[in-house]
Amino acid sequence: MEKVPLCVVGCGGMGHRHILAYKVLEESGIGNVELMAVCDVNRANAEFAAREVQRLFGREPLIFTDMDSMLKRDDILAVDVVTDVSVHHQVAVPALLAGKHALVEKPLGITMRACQAMIDAARTGNAVLATAENYRRDPPNRLARAIVESGLLGDPFLMIQASAGGSDRITITPWRHLKEKGAIGLDMGVHYGDIIQYYMGDYAHVFGGGFIVEPVRRRPDGYDDHPLESYRERAKTYPESVEATGEDSVVALYRMRSGALAQLVLVAGRGGRGRERSVHGRWGALYSPGDRNGRPVVLRLEGKELKGREILSLLPDFHLDEITERLFGADGVEYDPSATSFYEIDSRHLAIEYHDFAQAILTGGQPEVDGLGGMQAVAAIVGAYESAHAGRSLSMEEIMGGAVRAYQQDIDEALGLA
Repeated sequence: MEKVPLCVVGCGGMGHRHILAYKVLEESGIGNVELMAVCDVNRANAEFAAREVQRLFGREPLIFTDMDSMLKRDDILAVDVVTDVSVHHQVAVPALLAGKHALVEKPLGITMRACQAMIDAARTGNAVLATAENYRRDPPNRLARAIVESGLLGDPFLMIQASAGGSDRITITPWRHLKEKGAIGLDMGVHYGDIIQYYMGDYAHVFGGGFIVEPVRRRPDGYDDHPLESYRERAKTYPESVEATGEDSVVALYRMRSGALAQLVLVAGRGGRGRERSVHGRWGALYSPGDRNGRPVVLRLEGKELKGREILSLLPDFHLDEITERLFGADGVEYDPSATSFYEIDSRHLAIEYHDFAQAILTGGQPEVDGLGGMQAVAAIVGAYESAHAGRSLSMEEIMGGAVRAYQQDIDEALGLA
């Protein structure tokens, strides 16, 4: 088998983005996925996604509106779960138990019990479970990780990940402001939780908390001109406003297993502007540009500063993997995003994670971000919320093992996981 036959489950806005990315993967010349089916409980969504597959690939996919019918198909080996995050486990668990491999959009789940249910199901079904984390796939992030691992900074003792700024408008979808649905503090924060562990290794302890900057979110402007039809249509259904019940912001301090510290600041509302991603060691510091913008990593050592491709002279063994080179070039550690659209750049990152997932299936290996890796990134954010409830620093063992779950308890009840 050269390609993994796959069904996209969840055909809303993010599902549409995934379909675009599967086309980019196929055009790479080393595509290893066959997008053969789409599934959504809303038939209109499923039919829209099917038309997109027909337009992009020139073939008609199978259409399903229920999981049971799809899971009975022996010729579908994997699912790409792109539903609302609060129901990821409701989709992935039966698929994994049926022996279907599953790529699940981030965050893997919105509580530890939801994440663990998927990990357990993958083990029972002897199936691959991967978490879709795309920020780490960006070539500048690959370079930054290589700098840290090379020892050029000395032993890193501090990482700062800060992002502050936003508005009082609904962020992408109304559910991203509701606690029991997986609010934006988690939905966005988990990206940064993954980046911190990608740069710095495993977490040991967390102290922090979450809060709501914008208690009322208003309907956004501008969707009439959105390039994706699925987003334009969805925005027409938005309410005039949403009362936020879930955190849009999180601040946390982590002790990593290496002994280093990491600071996370995410403020997704008004009242702040600024971004920083940096790692500091005894011999120097690196400054990463963020994600999907193509700007160069900056490396400052004693007496000199190097940027982007200049750094490669210090890392003779560094190289991007084959799929990344095909999509960004062999020296793609800096690139010009203005040469194409955001969705083209976004699709390249997604295509890299799909290729990794399919290779794990085809070779019997492990995906770069498996279920445990996805759960750890969720624990980094949920752990900050639990820390605020407990009034103390918490170990990752306490968080992931369920010894502390006061914050999550009512969410688990709403999800049927109490």
